[in-house]
Amino acid sequence: MNYRYAVLFASAITLALGCGKEADTAPAAPATSEAPAEAAQQASDTPPMGEAIGHFHPKGKAPSEHTLAVLEQSRKTLPFSDERDFEEQQKGFIAAPGYKKIMADAGHVAWDMERYDWLVDGENFTSVHPSLERQSKLNMNYGLYEVIPGFYQVRGFDLANVTFVRGKTGWIVFDPLTAAETARAAKELVDEHLGELPVVAVVYSHSHGDHWAGVRGIVDEEDVRAGKVEIIAPRGFMQFAVSENVYAGNAMSRRLFYQYGALLPASAFGYVGQGLGQGIAAGSAGLIAPTRVIEKDIEVLTVDGVKMEFKNTPGAEAPAQIQTWFPKEKVFWTGEDITGTFHNIYTLRGAQVRDALLWSKYINEALYRYGQKADVMIASHHWPRWGNERVQEVLRGQRDLYANINNQVLHFANQGVTINQIQNVYKTPESIAKQWYNRGYHGSPEHNSRGVINRYLGYWDANPATLIPLSPADSAPLYVEMMGGANAIMDKGQALYDEGKYRLAQEILNKLVQAEPRNQSAKDLLADVFEQIGYQQENPGLRNSFLAGAFELRSGIPGGAAPKATGPDVIRAMSTDLFLDFLAIRMDSRKAEGMEFTINLVTPDNGEKFAIELSNATLTNIKGYQASDPNLTLSINRRDLEQTLMGAKTLAAQIEDGTAKVEGDPSILKKLASTFVDFELGFEILPGTAGPDTAEDLNPYEVGAIDVHGE
Repeated sequence: MNYRYAVLFASAITLALGCGKEADTAPAAPATSEAPAEAAQQASDTPPMGEAIGHFHPKGKAPSEHTLAVLEQSRKTLPFSDERDFEEQQKGFIAAPGYKKIMADAGHVAWDMERYDWLVDGENFTSVHPSLERQSKLNMNYGLYEVIPGFYQVRGFDLANVTFVRGKTGWIVFDPLTAAETARAAKELVDEHLGELPVVAVVYSHSHGDHWAGVRGIVDEEDVRAGKVEIIAPRGFMQFAVSENVYAGNAMSRRLFYQYGALLPASAFGYVGQGLGQGIAAGSAGLIAPTRVIEKDIEVLTVDGVKMEFKNTPGAEAPAQIQTWFPKEKVFWTGEDITGTFHNIYTLRGAQVRDALLWSKYINEALYRYGQKADVMIASHHWPRWGNERVQEVLRGQRDLYANINNQVLHFANQGVTINQIQNVYKTPESIAKQWYNRGYHGSPEHNSRGVINRYLGYWDANPATLIPLSPADSAPLYVEMMGGANAIMDKGQALYDEGKYRLAQEILNKLVQAEPRNQSAKDLLADVFEQIGYQQENPGLRNSFLAGAFELRSGIPGGAAPKATGPDVIRAMSTDLFLDFLAIRMDSRKAEGMEFTINLVTPDNGEKFAIELSNATLTNIKGYQASDPNLTLSINRRDLEQTLMGAKTLAAQIEDGTAKVEGDPSILKKLASTFVDFELGFEILPGTAGPDTAEDLNPYEVGAIDVHGE
């Protein structure tokens, strides 16, 4: 995957809304001459690969005999004889489109299932965990499927499914994907095979962007305003759809390059899918505000003749989410609370840790309220479950999965097991883990168990030595000195690698790389170690993270400007106070020392007012108040302020043409602007990997990461 597409991919995942325009400048070459090449052959003396395809990187290695043994053991112990998922995945298939690529309106590829053809052409890939290979093949379902008469899904057009429920006059659509282009293609496939009908309602199951950002591909906002289309969403949807991860959004955007393997080519040595689906569409994202919010815990609505019971389930998989029960048809729509995987309690790219116990309780409520009557269970990812026995089996299994990790991790924590030990102590009980729908394709027992401790006890392991630790780059030189220097560490690291003791090898090689960021031999050996650990992972996020680390150690971080973005829908939805809070994060306090002033901000068209103060090198704001003696009063309509937020028109230009009015000292705005820094999307994670400067003057919405699994 080239860097331009990787940034588009990253933008789609974080819904930075950047996929509509190409970058102004072409991406620079990677930081070193060893750029990955699709045609490059593997360079290794390790056992031959079972697949014909070569490694995408000239320094890449085949799996070692130790990795092969780990994967073979998994093949022997996992329940591959249980093929019910394949039967359910294929059931109800109607048709697939005659294409595998969906183009974005801007001209790039928004979605490409062709990237994964190698998955169906081969089997038993020796560099892919067999369970992950199985899941990725299941996620190759592509096309239109009938669940039961009147209920249809288009799968394989994005990370999520889009579901079409037949009403009296048209379609009720659940979760219209990430991109307008993929949602539009899904609707066209439905029209072709089921007859062309209008969309009369859209349901956003929750606040993650892969479940709403494609809405403009199937709905005209004018029809929503005219009352022809109803948009239904859970309590708190608009707040969390925009704000959930804005504050640390740039860091999240960078970290998702690891979790989602955004720079890795799709191959047996690289990216093999994301567990929930094959990936995220890189198209145009939009947002149409709900016309009906489910405020109560449970509400019953009849929409276009279809009776539905909505149940709010906030605070588990998403901060705003609903499940839906169709009493007449006995169909239970789970949203993303129950899917075919162990989900994330802790999301690797970064997000607030989720409540595993609450999650389990929601599933238990669903089991007793709906599960004992349901004939079919459908979700926003994966495939349906048919038959009441099967529905109850999955509900109980998932209920116990989340309850067990919460309860048993705290069981160990109460006996002194720390956040730095729990991943090696907690094991999912075999009776839970042997069920495919409980395997760690999105979350993993390892990183989720650490998340549970972090939720209850925080990051500190209670050892004073780790309370205010040195930064890695400061402590590493002492470790290197005490271990006898770089040569001794390289020799021991190579010996550990040869013995298959990869986690021990990374401990010492990481210290060396931290101490000597320009030691390419050390980085290459650590990359070899990361690669073997990555091959062994069942969880895509873990696999991608290790392989992404190996990639950057070998080739550096690719440079070049990110595509520019415009996202009017999310800008309109962003609250003014959220924008002001983010400005405070962009401010470098060191540049603001000695500055003190007060600004009154008024937006007459929506009646908002704010008092903004810079004092003690800190920017604060309060809504609904005005300072009695401000240094500056700025008056600008909110709709005009949005032009500045989107980068379409500067604030200075709006003041100059009279759109914005100022009273007092306008030079304060220039002083304030001088304290802001430009966040760099391609900041260094591993030492010695930084390439050309990739700093961008990012608008708040471009920096803002909207959680889509990390969902």
